[in-house]
Amino acid sequence: MRPAHLSRVLEEELLGTAKGHHTPVMLWGAPGVGKSQIVLQIGRQHDLPVIDIRLSQMEPSDLRGIPFKNDDKVEWAVPSMLPDAAQHGESGILFLDEINSAAPSVSAAAYQLILDRRLGNYQVPAGWAIFAAGNRQGDRGVTYAMPAPLANRFSHYEIDLNLDDWVAWAYKNGIDDRIIGFLRFRPELLFDFDPAHNPVAFPSPRSWEFAHRALQKFIDLPNLLLGSLQACVGPAAGIECHAFIESLDQMPDLDKILSGEDIKAPDEIDLQYAVASALVGRAIRAQGSDDANRVYGNILKYAGCFPQREMGVMLVSDMHRAIGNDLFEVEAFADWADSIADLILY
Repeated sequence: MRPAHLSRVLEEELLGTAKGHHTPVMLWGAPGVGKSQIVLQIGRQHDLPVIDIRLSQMEPSDLRGIPFKNDDKVEWAVPSMLPDAAQHGESGILFLDEINSAAPSVSAAAYQLILDRRLGNYQVPAGWAIFAAGNRQGDRGVTYAMPAPLANRFSHYEIDLNLDDWVAWAYKNGIDDRIIGFLRFRPELLFDFDPAHNPVAFPSPRSWEFAHRALQKFIDLPNLLLGSLQACVGPAAGIECHAFIESLDQMPDLDKILSGEDIKAPDEIDLQYAVASALVGRAIRAQGSDDANRVYGNILKYAGCFPQREMGVMLVSDMHRAIGNDLFEVEAFADWADSIADLILY
């Protein structure tokens, strides 16, 4: 399932706790595809705490608690990391990350917590959702086969990467326009992991975020930039991304495009992707300003200048996902939509 749809599933499962309809969810996916990020994003959107428990780092007693004597009985001290309404709030997300990397004895201790929402005398607060995540067995991670009794306590979803979803996330989170433009140009490099070769650095949504950080740090240190990109996304992808960035000095003047001047679109396809991504970034930065509609209008005007109209459709689609329905209020939008009506229909 693509990340945008999966986010909606998790949101509905979170809201379902209030109605008694919640089912624990297990997310499956390769390393670096954003499993944890999706869960944390749901928590941020609803301003709710996310308690991240790594079962792979625990012993069974870490979940069950420590026994202590109370008169002539033995009771259990509940671990403080587990959700507590008084300490953490009535609602939130209990996130069991790397669950299938936990030893079987730890997984067994989690059975009751996941299905019955309790461990001994401890009860998970009713408003807390339970999500889990793990790598697939073929991904070269440290994993155990998930026991059938544990697997049967979840609904299971596998993350299918989708470039449009990643691009929408990237713009929202301030990822450099040049990284976005490169991946629009080379979409197959969003994720390129071959477990048979067990690479150390490889392209993934997580490592492209690292590449974004490297670009901010080393863009003015050309003798270090290539190596830093390769350290994040691997040798081959790093070289391609570096060459793409080096070619951007041939891009048209974005300020002139935004001011409404008649600027020709570049002939090179990689530069077209770079211009389109950069213009979406400019639209985001203009959002909420007095100049926003003028900027949007001039971008829409430029969207019709590309030799392939599909490039303009991609630009406007990304801009709509980034700034929302404000785009429809711009007078130039109707003209642009008319110009590509046959492309949308056929």
